[in-house]
Amino acid sequence: MSYFKIDSLEQYFKHYNKSIREPRKFWGKIAEENFTWYQYWDKVVDFNMADAEVKWFVDAKVNITKNCIDRHLAKKGEKTAIIFEPNDPSEEALHISYNELYERVSKMANVLREQGISKGDRVCIYLPMIPELAVSVLACARIGAIHSVVFAGFSASAVASRINDSECKMVITSDGGYRGNKTIDLKGIIDDALENCPTVTSVLVAKRTNAEIKMKAGRDQWLAPLLDKAINNSVAEIMDAEDPLFILYTSGSTGKPKGMVHTTAGYMVYTAYTFKNVFNYEENDIFWCTADIGWITGHSYILYGPLLNGATTVIFEGIPSYPDFSRFWETIEKHKVTQFYTAPTAIRALAKENLSYVQKFPLKSLKVIGSVGEPINEEAWHWYNDHVGGKRCPVVDTWWQTETGGIMIAPLAFITPTKPTYATLPLPGIQPVLMDDKRNEIEGNQVDGSLCIKFPWPGIARTIWGDHQRYKDTYFSAFPGKYFTGDGALRDEVGYYRITGRVDDVVIVSGHNLGTAPIEDAINEHPAVAESAIVGFPHDIKGNALYGYVILKESGEYRDRDNLIKEINQHVSDHIGPIAKLDKIQFVTGLPKTRSGKIMRRILRKIAEGDYSNFGDITTLLNPEIVDEIVKGKIV
Repeated sequence: MSYFKIDSLEQYFKHYNKSIREPRKFWGKIAEENFTWYQYWDKVVDFNMADAEVKWFVDAKVNITKNCIDRHLAKKGEKTAIIFEPNDPSEEALHISYNELYERVSKMANVLREQGISKGDRVCIYLPMIPELAVSVLACARIGAIHSVVFAGFSASAVASRINDSECKMVITSDGGYRGNKTIDLKGIIDDALENCPTVTSVLVAKRTNAEIKMKAGRDQWLAPLLDKAINNSVAEIMDAEDPLFILYTSGSTGKPKGMVHTTAGYMVYTAYTFKNVFNYEENDIFWCTADIGWITGHSYILYGPLLNGATTVIFEGIPSYPDFSRFWETIEKHKVTQFYTAPTAIRALAKENLSYVQKFPLKSLKVIGSVGEPINEEAWHWYNDHVGGKRCPVVDTWWQTETGGIMIAPLAFITPTKPTYATLPLPGIQPVLMDDKRNEIEGNQVDGSLCIKFPWPGIARTIWGDHQRYKDTYFSAFPGKYFTGDGALRDEVGYYRITGRVDDVVIVSGHNLGTAPIEDAINEHPAVAESAIVGFPHDIKGNALYGYVILKESGEYRDRDNLIKEINQHVSDHIGPIAKLDKIQFVTGLPKTRSGKIMRRILRKIAEGDYSNFGDITTLLNPEIVDEIVKGKIV
């Protein structure tokens, strides 16, 4: 019996029970039967949850690109691996076959080697959604370099902090990028970032916009001429199962971003398995995930998951509103997309527009539609199901995280009965538990609590780069012996899970996890600001938006509040990126604090949401009178 593909609900329960009773046998069989290895493992899994130590396929040898590309060449060499859909629909889409992908990745791997990059070196990739991004990622994996993709919407200081944290040796960027009708100066952002990045010795620049840019002698080189001279085949580096594959930064609730480290073999097995089953992928399907490769969704379900299954995957450079709001639906029709995977933010934004945008396209090719990044609200779920899926495509509402590597709780298309707003059931191998405030496991159904996972899975991140203690403290200390997700969840009468949101100071805005502390730090650097506190509040399109409470210094020169709001948001944009801008800023004379000086964010959240019904006991506050003042001044 093969465990790789689930074909019925009955089989799901069989596989799930097997994966819980005999996880080593379950994952060992999947790994052995479905991947190419240089050397098999001595042990399927070795772990100590108390110390946050996890290893999968111990001492096995493998290269993920051999499994993504090489093993498909004999039978699928001429099959399209990647469809590149440019920002401007009048520019021709590009189809890259598996044979061509092999040659492109080989050339890039040889360029990296010639530039002195070798196994274990870190390479920062700051590129728009163009083929060079996919090729760079895979070329790093080919030679054993650790890729650190930084979303090309982050500011220079955000890029610099990530480069410095992982001590990257090289940056791969482009002259610029297109986003709708805008052109973004990516090379300029990298130039600014590298003023404070001593470890970077070389920058490779891809050509995309033909913008006039500065090239620094001895550091910067155009990529195309180097590729032209490179040999089009390459030997894949033999990697240990636990060698790092990539570092991907995610916002922390405090301090600097966390560089999550994913290793080679476990991530490979888990992304391939989840892609196949959640989306019910079949040969000749066309899969489109609209995320950016700068996020984990793009890593796992634009690149690695699809390519490991020999699939055709779409890389989309544009945005859903350009040239108009029919762009997603036009693209699905154009490429005959069968599985479409996007974020609730995009769905809500498109649902606001005239229905004719979607109705003019039959979308008959679609089989499965998915949602990722945050829980999808019921209204958006129904609109998506009715108007995009035509009530015939299952909506796979997926819950997972940067830290989990792949989807953890989700319906399996055509197998799990769906329920709006519920991520439904855990995938095989995933053992979720709900915990109460006293760290006890909550038994039974129709309960809610803090969502934890009590047994490791192959895709789990292994550490935070350079700071294992922080990894242990963040994920394994709140509920000892278990991985704490940071999310609350509800389990219904049949055991379906609904994610109820973050329980820490991280706000999910348009599917992006934004830690409040770094945003507050950026605001507090403004010369007029004494202190600030950021919370999330519900937003029709973004899911959540940011509401800032700002205390000003005694300064007469900042009486123009409108201008000050613009300056504060510019600070946030410069330090973190435009995605972190605040929708509302309220100037206050104080913040509700406990006697130990802790800000009572719970109260600020309720005020931002417009819920004044019950603030709980505020007598313990150092300054209870401030609550009334903040309520009276609330921005509507």
